[in-house]
Amino acid sequence: MAHRIARAQTRLLALAAAAATAAVLLIPSPAHAAADGKPHGPSAKIVEPTLVARATLSADHLESGPASGALASAANGRTGPFAGQVVPGFSAMIDNGDGTFWAQPDNGFGSKGNSADFLLRNYLVRPAWETANGGTGEIEIERFISYNDANRVLDFPIVNESTTERLLTGADFDIESIVRAKDGSFWVGEEFGPFLLHFGADGTLLERPFPMPGGVKSPQNPYLVAGEAPLVRASRGFEALAGSNNGRYLYPVLEGAYVNDPDRRRREILEFDTKRGTYTERRWSYQTDQDANVIGDAFTVRGDVLLLVERDDFEGDQAVTKRVYEIDLSRTDAEGYVEKRLVLDALRIANPDLLAAGDGYGTGEVFSLPVQSFETVVRLRDGRLLIGNDNNYPGNDARLTGTPDDTEFDLIDLTKRRVPSSDVTVISHRGASGYRPEHTLAAYETAITQCADFIEPDVVATKDGALVARHENEISGTTDVASRPEFADRKTTKSIDDVTVTGWFTEDFTLAELKTLRAIERLPELRPQNTAFNGLYQVPTLDEVIDLARHSVSCQGEPIGVYPETKHPTYFDSIGLSLEEPLVAQLAANGLDHAGAPVIVQSFEVANLRELDRLTDVDIAQLVNRTGRPYDFTVAGDSRSYADLVTPAGLAEIATYADGIGVEKGVAIPRLADGTLGEPTAVIADAHALGLAVHAWTFRRENAFLAAEFRSSTDPAGIGDLAGEIRVFVEAGIDGLFSDNPDIAVAAID
Repeated sequence: MAHRIARAQTRLLALAAAAATAAVLLIPSPAHAAADGKPHGPSAKIVEPTLVARATLSADHLESGPASGALASAANGRTGPFAGQVVPGFSAMIDNGDGTFWAQPDNGFGSKGNSADFLLRNYLVRPAWETANGGTGEIEIERFISYNDANRVLDFPIVNESTTERLLTGADFDIESIVRAKDGSFWVGEEFGPFLLHFGADGTLLERPFPMPGGVKSPQNPYLVAGEAPLVRASRGFEALAGSNNGRYLYPVLEGAYVNDPDRRRREILEFDTKRGTYTERRWSYQTDQDANVIGDAFTVRGDVLLLVERDDFEGDQAVTKRVYEIDLSRTDAEGYVEKRLVLDALRIANPDLLAAGDGYGTGEVFSLPVQSFETVVRLRDGRLLIGNDNNYPGNDARLTGTPDDTEFDLIDLTKRRVPSSDVTVISHRGASGYRPEHTLAAYETAITQCADFIEPDVVATKDGALVARHENEISGTTDVASRPEFADRKTTKSIDDVTVTGWFTEDFTLAELKTLRAIERLPELRPQNTAFNGLYQVPTLDEVIDLARHSVSCQGEPIGVYPETKHPTYFDSIGLSLEEPLVAQLAANGLDHAGAPVIVQSFEVANLRELDRLTDVDIAQLVNRTGRPYDFTVAGDSRSYADLVTPAGLAEIATYADGIGVEKGVAIPRLADGTLGEPTAVIADAHALGLAVHAWTFRRENAFLAAEFRSSTDPAGIGDLAGEIRVFVEAGIDGLFSDNPDIAVAAID
């Protein structure tokens, strides 16, 4: 707070979304931070990913060949069999440098059982890019090669076993990634084995499949014997494959975690020596943002530096993670994971030329690739990125609900520009909780796309001492626990800060049990649109929230800040689950336990903040409510109230252990009897005189939370003039604000 992180004044979008819409307002955001993570003078130079070209292939496009999809799951009005070979998007691509690309689909329709009529191919394609200067925006398929085992190197039966050509199908292999060798042959990463496959330039299999070292197999491996336990989960094999610049080494990446790995976020990167035909001893670990995320593609930039696609399995407005990270195999963090740096968040790409405008969700002034299977990244020779999708035909409909997604190529320029600074900090209250269920990675990611400076997790503990993000330790209002019969016996009644509460409590669940629950909207009567996301998202750990923040970038090119609140610290101390030490340990593990880190720790109690002031050098904020007193004061017999804390003497005491205060709005500007705003109190000026920053909470757009003059109607769920209310508080001198609607807050203060 003393080192306030300024926020960029970015080009604002029209804020015309109706209250009923569930769509996210996406605002362009940079991909790289300044080297020291701090603003430089009145402006900062950032990288803004910008869509400069786009091309698509109709989802219903068919290529020559026998009918396909006889057993494919019907979806979006399409039912197989289809009169030719479906092109279900592309999972991997190679840049030929002449305007053409080799583009490889996967195994077809998702499984061995439904893809026997899908022929494995590699297509030579030429996009006629749509740009600001024109272009048809169509992808032309010039020809293809068919993968085959005409040389009969395979020693297990295939679908076309008895034919001369022995064309390979999606029931034989699930091909997902590709690297071209110096001699023109192709190395392909595969999931059923998982195998590395080596094909000639004409598509003929040259050698027997190379299995994983140590006999590691997936459930679909043709060599799996009865009783053998597969260590790779189904469809979690070599989704990604990169090659060294000299062509000798391959770097296959497992899409998911090993079955027996206790760290569900670990993804292993291996090294294969093509000259020797064996795996080397070198291994690396990559940690995903959350355990359900998968690796979609890999591409070598230079030396040991790779690009990795990390994605979730959601699509459209449900999407949370569609990102490209850069990793350096020569650098690992304190926990042994390769360090990663955000290059592109594919949910927030500037689109000043309005390419593809009107093509569905995510194709406006800010463009996104919200498809389920973001599985292609290629860095072109001019430095631009080509990203694309596997459309899982006919199942994905991210752009237009009920219509299968087209295959698309999007060309992204990483353009540098300067942005001015603002002194008002925007803290996303429990994430962008006005648009997504609170305290989910979806809410935090939405806040980041809306240019928040900080994301705010409330922190509580599980039975086994893990810190998780929940508004309260009682979770029946924010998760689906009440509908889970396996946890019915956990319902109980407790006294939390002298208040009797009945329900289910985090401290009665292990982290593993809590991870089986899914978040729900806490205020469904005021935010019915958010209930569309009920049951989708996990309860995140504090570590996952911190990781998302430190691997993200603000709209000014700085690291996203984390503003954790310790909830009921005295209560948690009383049951042997102290919050302070594990919180500091989490900050330290993520390299954020130091002065100047983009972290502010807050609490409504005082004693734990004094303890944290001794344990860590990060900034501290004393929360102040309009009524009542800190609960630790009650326990200690201290009669002082929150009102006493904001007197000049009380603020002077706060200044001995904290860097700022977070005040309920009425403490800064009280409401009059008619519900309108009165005159500002002396609190802001008094705090500033002591060097304390002042952040006010909580700014929400619904009438139920607004001062009377800013309400649009008597309907509590109606959307009022939140921007107008915010401007009054900014003019009164606050340094920052907590909002459920970061997009509106950004617009108001800019």
